[in-house]
Amino acid sequence: KPSDPTMTGKTQTSNVTNKNDPKSINSRVFIGNLNTAIVKKGDIEAIFAKYGKIVGCSVHKGYAFVQYMSERHARAAVAGENARVIAGQPL
Repeated sequence: KPSDPTMTGKTQTSNVTNKNDPKSINSRVFIGNLNTAIVKKGDIEAIFAKYGKIVGCSVHKGYAFVQYMSERHARAAVAGENARVIAGQPL
């Protein structure tokens, strides 16, 4: 299957963060109090990618979810980003 030339050098994360797999729940991070009028999916991924491999990211009105490969990465992200101020609002 040929690769999509528009995706060169860019990995695309899934929008799926609601898998019912019990193991995936512990590797999912809820991000609340998010100014989604300003902050977009790419911004969230850029902030949270430093904690580990993101397999999914979904942005909703006022909140988002980031799905990591492992629970360890999710816990590190929560510890590192809790109460961080983004677009004038503490997460």
